[in-house]
Amino acid sequence: MLRTTAAMLPSASSLRSLLRLSRRIPLHRPRPLPSPPLLLPHIRLLSSSPSTSGSNGWEDLLGPLEAVSSASAAASDPETPADTDGSWGVFDPVAGRIVMQAQPSPPPSSSDGEEEEEVKQKGKPISWKGERRWADVATARRAAGKAGKAARATYVCSNCGDGFSQWWGTCRSCKAVGTLTKYLPGADPADAEGSHHAGRSWIPQKSKEMVPKSLGEVTKGFDQEGWRIPLPGSFGNEVARVLGGGVVPGSLVLVGGDPGVGKSSLMLQLASIISDGSEDHGSSPVVYVSGEESIEQIANRADRMSIRSKDLYLYSSTDIEDILDKIQPLSPRALIVDSIQTVYLTAFAGSAGNQVQVKECTSALLSFAKLTSIPVFLIGHVTKTGDIAGPRILEHIVDVVLYMEGERCLSHRLLRSVKNRFGSTDELGVFEMSESGLQAVLNPSEMFLTEHASDSEILAGLAVAVVLDGSRTFAIEVQALCVTSSRTRGQVVGIPISRADVIISVLMKQAGLKLQDSVIFLNVVSGFELSETAGDLAIAASICSSFLEFPIPNDIAFIGEIGLGGELRTVPRMDKRVMAIVKLGYRKCVVPKTSEKLLKPLNLGGIQILPCNNLKEFINTVFRPEG
Repeated sequence: MLRTTAAMLPSASSLRSLLRLSRRIPLHRPRPLPSPPLLLPHIRLLSSSPSTSGSNGWEDLLGPLEAVSSASAAASDPETPADTDGSWGVFDPVAGRIVMQAQPSPPPSSSDGEEEEEVKQKGKPISWKGERRWADVATARRAAGKAGKAARATYVCSNCGDGFSQWWGTCRSCKAVGTLTKYLPGADPADAEGSHHAGRSWIPQKSKEMVPKSLGEVTKGFDQEGWRIPLPGSFGNEVARVLGGGVVPGSLVLVGGDPGVGKSSLMLQLASIISDGSEDHGSSPVVYVSGEESIEQIANRADRMSIRSKDLYLYSSTDIEDILDKIQPLSPRALIVDSIQTVYLTAFAGSAGNQVQVKECTSALLSFAKLTSIPVFLIGHVTKTGDIAGPRILEHIVDVVLYMEGERCLSHRLLRSVKNRFGSTDELGVFEMSESGLQAVLNPSEMFLTEHASDSEILAGLAVAVVLDGSRTFAIEVQALCVTSSRTRGQVVGIPISRADVIISVLMKQAGLKLQDSVIFLNVVSGFELSETAGDLAIAASICSSFLEFPIPNDIAFIGEIGLGGELRTVPRMDKRVMAIVKLGYRKCVVPKTSEKLLKPLNLGGIQILPCNNLKEFINTVFRPEG
């Protein structure tokens, strides 16, 4: 193919004249131009298409020129009808001709009604006054802020959930190695809705239908007693006590505890009770979803616990969307997820259990519970510090937070409420672990006591304290051992060391006991943590009993706080503490002198109240030989 070079162009004036001609089109028909001998071969070489026979490049050039000239003349002459095709010509130096292009037509004028209709067609509804809603303004701002920006990839740590703009070998937040994964935000805007993504398939969206209502409209015809889901039986009553009277429809309950403490057994028994229902409500389906066990393993544990509920459904899955889709046909009365650290949402990066997944899965289940009025129970793992694994905001999202406590070597379990939007946090559930599951303790006040004969030698150094845990009253045995030795070091179990040092120092200074040469050991029976100041008097009594080698009778209890001056101080709810030991059969109770007036109006039966002002009076009253 022959290429055009600068040597083939004798003069550039011919090309410039043609360009000038294309810009300045005369208003009348131009005269025939002379045919320059050197221009025709040059235009033919610039043309990308071969010319046809019987025509030349100059004729191709003049044809469009004449058309454009006539169009311009018609537009300038008012008597000549204008050409309405709106075409205009531009010289193409490569093709060697003037190319006709269509001019875009101006947008048609529209009235005010048409403008409003056009806005509606663009998806921006306006009010009848022409003003946008508040929510539309926020939506428009978000859309405008992201316009024209390409989606940037982020690198998310699968361990802690923190994101970074570039890849690092080690996460800068948790220092984990090789945990950063690339994450590209999806193009579908519905995927960016976050936690609502999981429930958008079948959960009814009521946000647009709901409007603010007055308190009278909400409570009109509302039955507070029949609103909660009842939990019959001794076990159900103990759980209902902690929950505030039963299970609230649409609530989200988080249950935490150490591994092996019995969280799964508690939830499986609770699922069976809700499924069986009561005489008034009848049975209804309950779904127990586990991400840690197979359904055969759950069925084996249910068989060991003698659970035979026919409407209890088991499912093993870790995908939130899959779980919600599968339980839809059942329309369950309650949903139990074991555990929140094993489930995930596909719309968010990271593996199950990291902070982002735990937070978003909990938010999705919260939306599900509120929109369907189905209560959801979540089992949560705890860290080595005793806190629930995951972000701290997890406990703020849920409605109720329950902790299950207990030692593996002991059979007793305590179910404590640390957050409850539907009841008090002072309640405490007491259970005993057996082969058939958890059993409710009918009389928890005496479960930490041991029976001893009145003439037993082991009563020396043993005293009974009456403490409150929530709304429950417990009688706790405190043991003390004083040894005259300088080779050993004393140990304190179940009592804060700082509190024990204060009581020992007050006994030496204010009561005059020579304890500086003795090594003191303190212990709370049954592994109970005695953190309440109401047990100060019992600790002092056990130390005095061991040091003086004077056994304390087994029918006397101690209630009171000790001050630095040796005075005895009253503690809250003295009446309830004394009434509890009256039911246990105690005959004497040592209390501060200031609480004597409070206890006089009570019908205490045959118990004798021994009020004391200070430690010296206390020692003379309790450790006085009977004559």
